[in-house]
Amino acid sequence: MSRGTNQKFKFTYLMKMMQEKTDDDHALTMPQIMEELEKYGVTAERKSIYADFADMEKFGVEIIKEQIGRETYYHVGTRAFELAEVKLLVDAIQSSKFITQTKSRDLIAKMKSFVSQYQGSTLQRQVIIDDRVKSMNESVFYNVDEVYTAINENKKIQFKYYKWDINKKLIARKGGDWFELSPWGLTWADENYYMIAYDEWDGNVKTYRVDKMMRISILDEKREGQKEFKEFDMSKISKSTFGMYGGPKKRVKIQFENSMCGVFLDRFGKDGINFKSVSDDWSEFSVEVNVSQHFFGWLFGLGPKVKLVGPQDIVNELLNYTNSFKNVYIQQGKENENE
Repeated sequence: MSRGTNQKFKFTYLMKMMQEKTDDDHALTMPQIMEELEKYGVTAERKSIYADFADMEKFGVEIIKEQIGRETYYHVGTRAFELAEVKLLVDAIQSSKFITQTKSRDLIAKMKSFVSQYQGSTLQRQVIIDDRVKSMNESVFYNVDEVYTAINENKKIQFKYYKWDINKKLIARKGGDWFELSPWGLTWADENYYMIAYDEWDGNVKTYRVDKMMRISILDEKREGQKEFKEFDMSKISKSTFGMYGGPKKRVKIQFENSMCGVFLDRFGKDGINFKSVSDDWSEFSVEVNVSQHFFGWLFGLGPKVKLVGPQDIVNELLNYTNSFKNVYIQQGKENENE
C-alpha cells in the first residue's frame, strides 16, 4: 500500500474523524474509516488503526467496537462532556443576559467541538427567553478575566464606570474620573456579573456591574480592605440584596399566607429562614435584607398575601414609599381629567 501525502498526521486525523463522525447513534465500519482517512491524504492498514485505537484510550478517547450482523462498527464512547451536558451549557449561554449575541454564537460554535457533527447540529436550539435583552459590551469576558487576575495577584485595579443616559448612550460616571478599587470577588446576580470591591475612600465593600466597567487595568498597588471583606458574606449577597442595589442591612419580619411559602424558600433558601405559624393560614419569618426601593417593589409584586410587619421604622419607610407613588398617580389622574 502506497503511503499518503499526510501520513505523519494519521493518528491526529483518525482521532479527529472518529470524534466528529461517530457517536452512540452513528458508527463506521473499518472500510469506511479507511475511506475517510484517504480524504485527508492518509493510507492505513487495519492493524495500524487497531493500534491507534488502543493509543487513543490513553488520551481518554474511548473507541467502542460493536458487531451488527456480519459488520463490525466503531464509534467514540465516553466524551469529556455528554450531549445533555453540552445542551445544558448551550441553553445557559443562549439565555444569559450578560453574554452578547456575537459572543453567544462564538461560544456555541466552540461547544460543538465536544460532540460529533450529528450531535452538533442539534445544539442550535431555540430557547424561549422572552425576548431577552443581551449585553452590548463585547469586552465583558476580558473584564472578568482581568478582575480575576488582579485578585490572584493581590493588586488594585482602575477602570471607567459607565451608565446609560436618556439618549441611549453610555456615559462615564464621576465625570470620567477613574475608579480605583480593591477587587475581592465576583458574583452572579439578577443575570449579571458583579465585582465585589473595597472602596478605601469611604471604607465600604461595594458591588459594580462588570459589563459597565471599561478600560480596566491592574495597578502595582496591593489591595486593601481584607478585614472588611472577611466580614462581608458573599454567599448571602444575592439573597439579601434586591436588584444588587445597596441599602442598609436590616432584619425585617414578613407575614404571608401559607400558599406563598415557596416564594421565600426560593429566594432565601431553606436554611436561611424559619417559619413560625401565626394562624391557621398565615405564617411569619425574619430575615436580613438590604432595605431599598427594589426590596419594597419586590414585596408589592407578591400582592396582598404578603405583608411587612416590622420593624416599625421600615414599615413607615414602606408607607412613605407607597404614598409617594400614590401621589404621583393622583396628580397624573388630575392632569388627564384636564386634557
